[in-house]
Amino acid sequence: MRWVTVLLVSLLLLLQWPLWFGERGWFAVQRLENQLTQQNQTNLRAQQDNDRLNAEVHDLKSGLSGVQDQARREMGMVKPDEVFVQIVPSARAASLPARADGAQ
Repeated sequence: MRWVTVLLVSLLLLLQWPLWFGERGWFAVQRLENQLTQQNQTNLRAQQDNDRLNAEVHDLKSGLSGVQDQARREMGMVKPDEVFVQIVPSARAASLPARADGAQ
């Protein structure tokens, strides 16, 4: 009688092994679901980058103002009748904490 119990428990364990540890077992499925979640997050970030770049391309193609804005931003270009003024904060002013009322 004892050997029948041992045989049945062994058979049960043998049948359960692939369910838990096999190629398509529970742990493998969990690992694949984690990979899928990470890949979906990567895809979402890439899609957001693509949308941003497509909007920028559309702005550049749609008119001269987009090109002018980008040239001003990236190259500091100015129109012939404009004066470019850049205010660089002093080291002391940059190290002081900002006050709530906006005064320094």
